[in-house]
This record gives sequence, C-alpha cells and structure tokens, in this order.
Amino acid sequence: MLDTLVVGAGLCGLSLAGKLQSAGHDYLLIDARQRLGGRIESVPETATAAAADLGPTWFWPATQPRITRLVAELGLSSFPQHDSGTILHLPKGDGSPEPLPQSSVHIQARRLGGGMGTLVQALAQRLAPERVRLGLEVKKLQAYPDHIEAECWNGTEALRITARHVVLALPPRLASTRIAFAPELASTLHTTLRATPTWMAAQCKAVARYPLPFWRSSGLAGNAFVTHAQAVLGEVFDACGENGSPAALGGISALPPAVRIAVSRVHELMVFSQFAQLFGPAAAEGELFMRDWAQEPFTCSALDIAEPAAHPQDGVAELAAPQWGDKLIFGGSETAGQSAGYLEGALDAAARIWQQLSAPSALRHSSRADLRDNHLGLEKFARMVALLREESIDKYVFGFKQALIRQQREDITQLVLTEVVAGTYKQALEYLHTLPLELAEAVVENGRASLTPALLAPFMGFSTDLLSQAQTHNASSCAISGFPLEQTLNHAYVQAIRRDLAALWREFALALNEDLLQRMEAASQPI
Repeated sequence: MLDTLVVGAGLCGLSLAGKLQSAGHDYLLIDARQRLGGRIESVPETATAAAADLGPTWFWPATQPRITRLVAELGLSSFPQHDSGTILHLPKGDGSPEPLPQSSVHIQARRLGGGMGTLVQALAQRLAPERVRLGLEVKKLQAYPDHIEAECWNGTEALRITARHVVLALPPRLASTRIAFAPELASTLHTTLRATPTWMAAQCKAVARYPLPFWRSSGLAGNAFVTHAQAVLGEVFDACGENGSPAALGGISALPPAVRIAVSRVHELMVFSQFAQLFGPAAAEGELFMRDWAQEPFTCSALDIAEPAAHPQDGVAELAAPQWGDKLIFGGSETAGQSAGYLEGALDAAARIWQQLSAPSALRHSSRADLRDNHLGLEKFARMVALLREESIDKYVFGFKQALIRQQREDITQLVLTEVVAGTYKQALEYLHTLPLELAEAVVENGRASLTPALLAPFMGFSTDLLSQAQTHNASSCAISGFPLEQTLNHAYVQAIRRDLAALWREFALALNEDLLQRMEAASQPI
C-alpha cells in the first residue's frame, strides 16, 4: 500500500511529488494525460524558432516569490517580457489600429528561456521514473478506515490503487464532475468544488512564429487589444525569444468555445488575418500553433464552458481542509491561499499539502515504523516550531529598533533577519535535544537519518515568510523612513538576504541530522 497517491501531474502535483521524493515517502504520481505539465504546454524552442507557450507564459518576481525561487533553484534562465514600443487598439472591425497612450502591459513580467515546458522537464527529472504513471484516469475513490482505494482506467482496463492518503492535484470542478466519491462528499463541499472556476480553462491560445520581429522595427511593442464584436483575438502580445530572436506573436482568443468549433476549418486563417490587420501583411503568414483548452476534458469542465470566465478566490478554507479523516486532500492552483489560478498558486497549494501530509496526525498512519513510533514527539516539536515562527516577526521588529538605537546605518534588515533566524534554529535544536525519540526503527540513507525530513517539515517556508513579513513591516514603518534602502529592499539586497538565510538553513539541517545520527549511534551501543 502506498503512503500517498498524487492525482494530477501539473505544477502542483509535480512540486508535491518532488517533496515526497526528497523525503523518501512511498508515493505515486499519476495523470490522465499522456504527458506531464497539466495546463503548462510548450512547443519546444529550436535554433530558428521560439518556444511557443500554449498555456501559462509569465511570472512576476515582484509578487510571486515561490515561482521565482523555484526558477532560480532549478537553474532555469528567464528574461523580461518585451513591452517597449507602441501598444495598439483595434476598436472597429473594418478600421485601422490606433495607438494607446499606456506604456506597458506586462509590468515586470518574465518568461522562461525555452518556454514554461522547461520548468516541467526540470521538476520531472527529480522524480524516479517508476513513481510516475501517465494515461491513468481516476474514476472513483472509496474510503476505508485506514486507506483509500482509487479505481482507475488506463484506456483498456480498470486498475485499483490503494493509498493511505490521496491528493487530488487537479481543478476542483474536474474533481467534482469526473470522480465518484464513496461515501459522498458533504453537499456544501460539492457546491464549493463546482463553484470554483478553473482559471483560463475555456480559453484558446495561439502563437505564430515568424522569421523576424518586423513589428519591433516599426516601433510597435507587439501588444494589442481588439475590442470590436467580430474580434478573433482579444489580446495580442510579443512572444519572441530573448532579444527578439526567434520571432513570434501570441494571442488569446476572443471567440467563445462554441464559435471556435463552428469555424474550426478557417480558424487558422482568421487568426492570421487578425495579426495582419494589426501589424501589416508580413504577419499574414507564419507557423501557427493553437491550443483550445475548452476541448481538453482534463482541464475544462462543462461548467467552465457554460459560465462566464471568472478568477478563483484565494484562500477558500473548505478547499484546503482535508477530508475523510485527513486521508483525502484537494490541491491544484485553484485551492491556493494566495495567487489561486496562477503558477504561484500551484506552488502555494503544494506547500500547504506537504505540510498537511507531514503533520504528526498524518504520520501516525504512515507505513514507516520510525514515523509512527515518534508521532507524539514530532507533534511536540511541530508545536514548538509553530510558536517560534509566530514569535519571529516580533523579534525582528524589536531587533530592528535596537539596531537603530545602536545607530546601525547599513544592512540593518539583513543583520537583524540573520540574527533572528539563527536564534530560532538554535532554540529548535536545543528543544529537539530534550525530546525522547524512539530510534530503533530509524535508518540512515546516504548519510541522512530517516527522521530528518519529518523534523525539518514544520520549518517549510519559514525564512521566506519572515523575509516577506519584514519587507511589509519596513515599508509601513515611519521609523525607517530615513533609510530608503531598508524601507524598500532592492532586488540585489533581497538576493543577498536570501543567500544568507539559505546558508543558515543548510547549517541547521546538517546540525539537526547530526544530532539524530549521534543519538542513533548511542542507542545502538550495548548497555
């Protein structure tokens, strides 16, 4: 029996699977599609052609720390979305485009070199191949006292998978409409699942590749808005690679799903005609890629097609709450506490689910004896860490005031944050040393004690959250108004702080692991 079955190999499922893999959990990641990535889909870049992102395209470092951090962690290249030049508006079907006065559309947005598909590839490389199965759709979930049985279909035969926990890392509407639950979910939960729109599910995206970015040489940004009733593409953007090469234009359809089906034979011609009306005859021919997500049954539900497009709400408590005695957890970007619907939201949901699966209440049902035997000690440690995390921002504010009293003038945020984080880790280690742990079933793999990941889990996101809280405090503090570099941290300063905090985390993790190894060694000695 598995510890965890993760259903859905989009960004949320891939991110969660990576955490489970690193922690040595017994898991399986499955997806009904024959590919990874979910709503992330890219036509690969070639030497002469730009990558074509047919799903998510951008991320915003200023407001999306999780995806920004992951891109850096994976060593992926990124570049700013091209925004300079004249933005066009086409208000009439038989008219000419007009310039708009605004100077930017995708403010501070960035794209990945090689397309968002490189993110999927990098995450997949972290997973053991035998832990991933594609083309496997969950039809029914049956709850039992200590596990869940998933009835699946691979296209030719039915399969059954049993797991202590099941994570549905897919849009809530799909979970509600495509999976049978026994026993039935509460009616209020079903209502919430069905009421949660799947972001961009009924949209169609087009990307046209060209030999050269001819619009740029004419002083155009590549951005355009088409608002007349016959619009084919409602929004158009520059989709070139870095520095304009390879060249491409992208667009989001203005046609409803039913109309796109009706005009399917001439849809490509209509798209090129729209590009040409905006940017001239050079845009009338190219290599076109389109993905109509409304025709993707594992993305778009009938409700998403029937209802007007809407953005999911952040932080819907009912979507984040485990069900069936903590055995069933809903995931996917739409269940996020922040940035629901976006890539950032998918990572937010994965982090929340990882914390839920790592909670002591979940560990007592684990297949691993070392986790079951120590769930009470792990619960005490988790409570202590929660208290330390709660106190950390107050310690930061106090430390900052003390630094001002000492007339510290430079790098105040960096110095105080590192002091607070280092002190927090020190207190956690001291408390851990007082905890009685049952280590008879603990093992060592590649130098790491098997309990180490479970003890580190309560600290997930600690330094990132504290840095964010510190930035919020600094921005609103009148006492810091005379220190502009501290009140608004620039990118280089933030990166320097992150490096320091990452070094402290590595030092803490090694020290915690060493403490366990020494205790295991002592426990193995004859009395």
